[in-house]
Amino acid sequence: EVQLVESGGGLAHPGGSLRLSCAASGFRFDRLAIAWYRQAPGKEREEVSIISNRDGSTYYADSVKGRFIISSDNTQKTVHLEMNALKPEDTAVYYCAAAFGDSVLWGQGTQVTVSS
Repeated sequence: EVQLVESGGGLAHPGGSLRLSCAASGFRFDRLAIAWYRQAPGKEREEVSIISNRDGSTYYADSVKGRFIISSDNTQKTVHLEMNALKPEDTAVYYCAAAFGDSVLWGQGTQVTVSS
């Protein structure tokens, strides 16, 4: 089955850390780029970070640059998002996604809440 499954969300205090994982199955993981998006209540979905499994290149939104680290394990077919120095404004549902030509495969999402 072609799918992406996120895990690792939860509650963190401001300044804390969480590590999200996105496990892929059913497709050639090493040929694609995997992206993390997030959507907070009442806001549009925002692109957070992308990693290319072809060449390892990465992209970060300005809002997370210097705090989040994306990495990929081609053996395990998993992408991780290490989130540090979390802020309340990082609260959102986080989704991973992979593009297949004109279509996009989305995971089901994982909730991240940053609150004291």
